[in-house]
Amino acid sequence: MDSLTCTPSYLVPLLSSSANATALASFLCARFSTISSQLSDATHAIDNTYLLFSAYLVFAMQLGFAMLCAGSVRAKNTMNIMLTNVLDAAAGALSYYLFGFAFAFGAPSNGFIGRHFFGLNAYPSPDGDYSFFLYQWAFAIAAAGITSGSIAERTQFVAYLIYSSFLTGFVYPVVSHWFWSRDGWASPIRPNNLLFDSGAIDFAGSGVVHMVGGIAGLWGALIEGPRIGRFDRAGRSVALRGHSASLVVLGTFLLWFGWYGFNPGSFLTIMKGYGGGGGYYGQWSAVGRTAVTTTLAGCTAALTTLFSKRLLVGHWNVIDVCNGLLGGFAAITSGCSVVEPWAAIICGFVAAWVLIGFNMLAAKFKYDDPLEAAQLHGGCGAWGLLFTGLFATKAYVNEVYPGLSGRPYGMFMGGGGTLLGAQIIQILVIIGWVTATMGPLFYVLKKMNLLRISREDETAGMDLTRHGGFAYVYHDEEDISMRPTFMMTKIEPNNASPSTDGQRSPSNV
Repeated sequence: MDSLTCTPSYLVPLLSSSANATALASFLCARFSTISSQLSDATHAIDNTYLLFSAYLVFAMQLGFAMLCAGSVRAKNTMNIMLTNVLDAAAGALSYYLFGFAFAFGAPSNGFIGRHFFGLNAYPSPDGDYSFFLYQWAFAIAAAGITSGSIAERTQFVAYLIYSSFLTGFVYPVVSHWFWSRDGWASPIRPNNLLFDSGAIDFAGSGVVHMVGGIAGLWGALIEGPRIGRFDRAGRSVALRGHSASLVVLGTFLLWFGWYGFNPGSFLTIMKGYGGGGGYYGQWSAVGRTAVTTTLAGCTAALTTLFSKRLLVGHWNVIDVCNGLLGGFAAITSGCSVVEPWAAIICGFVAAWVLIGFNMLAAKFKYDDPLEAAQLHGGCGAWGLLFTGLFATKAYVNEVYPGLSGRPYGMFMGGGGTLLGAQIIQILVIIGWVTATMGPLFYVLKKMNLLRISREDETAGMDLTRHGGFAYVYHDEEDISMRPTFMMTKIEPNNASPSTDGQRSPSNV
């Protein structure tokens, strides 16, 4: 909100007919200043409340991740995967408080990494309040939650603790500094940045959050190798189905709900007018549009996956639909604020096929990801960045990222290829950074025998061997890893004669 000022010298000429013009002018200006301060306070209170509520929604996504992960693994590993989700939030809170937030948003700093606000020292500042820290922490632990899905059912507990702290305390914050901080070398809010003087547009984190978590999970799963029984001796894929479709659907709806804090909340404020203010259109309208584009992309991806998988495998699969929905959300997250609603439908349609294609490649190369996290978040996140470079509109880009004359926008919308080039560079940089940091970490953990559990523990299930018992009574009837490699069946002869009362004997039934 623009500041409102009043000085008695402005009012005295207007009150010259009054005997006490100067005193009256001072009195009116004092009242006016009081009202102006109260309006300013109200604006800050509304914006902070909006950001806090968005942070609560994003944090609620952790519950969605927990339910989705629990339903996607076999029942014998339920307690383990639930504990890792709690660990992502708990360990991530401390590491992000001590180091991560400073590396991400510690201004003033250089273009690579922040260097202030360690342990929230000298914070809040004129640039941010505690609500901003809470919101960014919720994003950081979301990235860690993505990675935990890729390496589920076979990873040691200590490895979760180490990688989660490292990811939320260093790897993710550096990337968010590059593309979201006012000092980041590729940030669109930094004047004269190093990426075409305009930066890349990743509004809510298709690259910063989803690709970082997905690529980290990719390396973890590659270095660990597939779960026991995931591929047979001939190399053919064997489905190790999760034990509860109900939990998967519940988790998906919780994530859907939380995404309305993830994407619209990334505006950070809501009390901002466009075009001079005073009309019905302002940042509150952009927030609503962002929620609409998010919804349309996810729903389109869900329906596309539904019918595509029906044609490919011959049945309607709710698990595939849930993953398709989340893939659409991951893709639209980059450009949700700068594209038209009709473009979001295109985004969701392509995202569904990106996920299907990457899943086919994963099966072909014997890559095992129990939650399809690398394919979903990494693959669809990369498509989302490309989509923004193609479909970002000029008007919306200038509203969301004001202050730069001639800012590039989507190539298909007449904006040339500059923004698309910036988006491609962002994809390559994220892949390179996460590979250079998380890859060696997982490799060292493997060499130190801290990464994967033993074959016996994996076969029996980590709930029993590592966590003191099962989450609940269950029967993993289709668990291939629990079956012996070669089974013999006893066949008894059928010599019984018909009973005298004309009924069949039990042996003949």
